Amino acid sequence: MANELEFGWLKRMFPRGLYGRAALILFLPVVVVMLVVSVMFLQRHFEDVTRQMTDSMARELGFVARRIDRGENSAVALLAGQTIAAPLGLTLRMPVQPARDDRRLFYDFSGRVVIEELRTSLPEVTGIDLATDDKRVDVTMNGKFGPYSLSFDRKRVSASNPHQLLVLMVFTSFLMSGIATIFLRNQLRPIRRLARAAEAYGKGRVEPYHPGGAVEIRSAGTAFLDMRNRLERQNEQRKVMLSGISHDLRTPLTRLRLGLSVLSPDLPPDEADISAMEADISEMTRMVDAFLDYSRDSARESPAEEIEPFEFLRGVVADAQRAGQDVSLSGTQGDASLVTCRPDMLRRALDNLIGNAVRYGTRAEVDAALGPRSLRIGVEDDGPGIPDDAIETAMRPFTQLDSSRNRNSGQGAGLGLAIAADVARGHGGQLRLGRGSRLGGLRAEIVIPR
Repeated sequence: MANELEFGWLKRMFPRGLYGRAALILFLPVVVVMLVVSVMFLQRHFEDVTRQMTDSMARELGFVARRIDRGENSAVALLAGQTIAAPLGLTLRMPVQPARDDRRLFYDFSGRVVIEELRTSLPEVTGIDLATDDKRVDVTMNGKFGPYSLSFDRKRVSASNPHQLLVLMVFTSFLMSGIATIFLRNQLRPIRRLARAAEAYGKGRVEPYHPGGAVEIRSAGTAFLDMRNRLERQNEQRKVMLSGISHDLRTPLTRLRLGLSVLSPDLPPDEADISAMEADISEMTRMVDAFLDYSRDSARESPAEEIEPFEFLRGVVADAQRAGQDVSLSGTQGDASLVTCRPDMLRRALDNLIGNAVRYGTRAEVDAALGPRSLRIGVEDDGPGIPDDAIETAMRPFTQLDSSRNRNSGQGAGLGLAIAADVARGHGGQLRLGRGSRLGGLRAEIVIPR
């Protein structure tokens, strides 16, 4: 708590938006690098180079000064000095007005090093002028025959155009920052689109959204779409469940109402009437139980476990056989490696598929194939099957098909395939329906990724 209060002012200085924070992360190192390069490289490199060049120049100036001081008179000294200065690229003027101070331009940082080095190496220097002509260095010295000056090209004591590095560095930094800004904007655009889609969905609006951007953003967008689709599917199933309850319960309730209306308080009810009403109550109880089971299955999130799939299927088939269902395990393909799934949910889906298979046919066969990327479990029966144009309808909850798969055995509320499809989607897979090649009936396959 104390740390939050202590650094609260620092947090308030930082931008609050993602774009501002990303720009700060991107541009702050660039600015720091520029400052470090400017201070360390320019100060150290150019200062060292300037000192070395000035030291060499000071030796030449000292050599000329010694020749001048050895002259017999001023005329001989001037001639001797010019004889040495001309080949060295120096301009000698003698005599000159004495100078007592040094002059340089305020932005001439290397000039400070030149003045310091010349005065250290040549005690006879009285003044150094770097400001009158920024391309020349005019050094005034006090000699045996009075003050004189030696001038030379500024390039000989300092690196030429040191500002070019700064200009190039600043230009390159701005150019790369502009490119990085465009790239950053393009990378943040998918995040903003995802945020707008999530915010709109939170307000009850479904806006079109397609995942894009980097891999991580695509993964987040895909997860958002899966979540949104799942919530939409659950909302739709809840609406269908409520309408299914009202529709399916209306018939037995009507029969009960009619049966009660014909009862007379003077005559005892017939056994047939009581049996009929009990059958209606049992049917209503079965429907309500089916609705509750489906609701629980839709909301259940059991933890995932690693199982051996073929051994798991043998147990499912054995349980179905003990329950009196004519089902067998026809074969398995693949190695006996482990698969991560929710065993309770998968067992629930297979029980529904096997129950549907033996209900609409006489027998069922279960097979499985374990591949490098997915597990496929098939349940096939010898019943009439489902027409191709009714497959999508058959997987909707609370949907009953026509006489091709009639309800001749007192089965439930049309939730078996819907539950199996939800279980497959909950595992990241799908439920596929088609015509069986062995028994000729319906073939239902649950395919889940490994």
